[in-house]
Amino acid sequence: MDRRSFLTRISRLRVIAVLVSALVLIVPSLTVADTLPGELSDEAFWRLISDYSEESVHEFRFEYMSNEQEYLYVINRLKENRKPGGVYVGVGPEQNFTYIAAIQPKMAFIVDIRRENMLEHLLYKAVFELSADRVDFLSRLFARKAATGLGEKPTARALLQAYRNLPPDPELYRRNLQATRDQLIKVHKFQLNAEDQNALDYIYRVFVDSGNAFAYLDLMTATDEKGQPRSYLANEENFQIVREMQKKNLIVPVIGDFAGSKALRSVGRYVKDHGATVTAFYTSNVEQYLFMQGDDWRKFLTTVSTFPLDALSMFIRSSHLWYGDSYTPPRQVAGRRFIQLLSPMAEVTKAFNAGKVTSYEALIRMSK
Repeated sequence: MDRRSFLTRISRLRVIAVLVSALVLIVPSLTVADTLPGELSDEAFWRLISDYSEESVHEFRFEYMSNEQEYLYVINRLKENRKPGGVYVGVGPEQNFTYIAAIQPKMAFIVDIRRENMLEHLLYKAVFELSADRVDFLSRLFARKAATGLGEKPTARALLQAYRNLPPDPELYRRNLQATRDQLIKVHKFQLNAEDQNALDYIYRVFVDSGNAFAYLDLMTATDEKGQPRSYLANEENFQIVREMQKKNLIVPVIGDFAGSKALRSVGRYVKDHGATVTAFYTSNVEQYLFMQGDDWRKFLTTVSTFPLDALSMFIRSSHLWYGDSYTPPRQVAGRRFIQLLSPMAEVTKAFNAGKVTSYEALIRMSK
């Protein structure tokens, strides 16, 4: 073999060696998929709640349902280029179900500083599991006899208007409450103490007695920016997405302070350990309060910086402030209804780590 042939052969072998090395490095990253569970056992579900939860704080007023009438305005943008999967994180009560139905995560964590919120989500969980469809769900949630004559695919407006004219049924209330308690305590064997059970009873009584079916009409019939109904009760498909996740213990309510050192960090670590990403984080207007409480905002954003994110991971915010394309002094929008805004989480954490986020207004300026 002459020198040229020898060198050519050596060069080819080097190229092959480089390609093999590259494949060794690349193939594992191509084949590794997230290991998020398709279902959690009751024991694992309760362990996540118990292990990840922090002490409840009672200084914040507890709302039994959202007052954010424009919460659907971001749905279409939230869904753009997004495939089902990943982990959703949220705060507060039922508006989370609509975001979950829209983006279809594999798993969801609802993190709220109020223990009542965790218990309300357990109440919802039981009602979802016990209800075959939306008609049954609303009947159980508001202790009204099941509405009839609604056809095969009633709209959310038709459903809620039907229940609006029905009075609460005391016997149905008693049976539904007992069935809910049995579902949580006897079937799932969740370790709810006497105080928790009393709180569940009270929360259910609020839904039944206060006419929340009327308030629900506005929330569940709200539309996106194109005028399309998009709530989790807008159609049976949306409802069943949430119901299946509830039945599989995949919507986990956790008691946690956004500025705390345990709950959100535990959630982020769980997502990372399972090779997944946080696809959306609905913060409502909690960040505004964090900026009013010393260094809490910095603690929160430091925690979020540890989350596994991608380019589509989004903050969903509610705010009275919106700067749009030009500066608008906050006093000019005082008293306005909440508006929903989106902000890429990776961009926010990058700006924060670079020292460019030092105020709530700075966060809102990064939202649209």
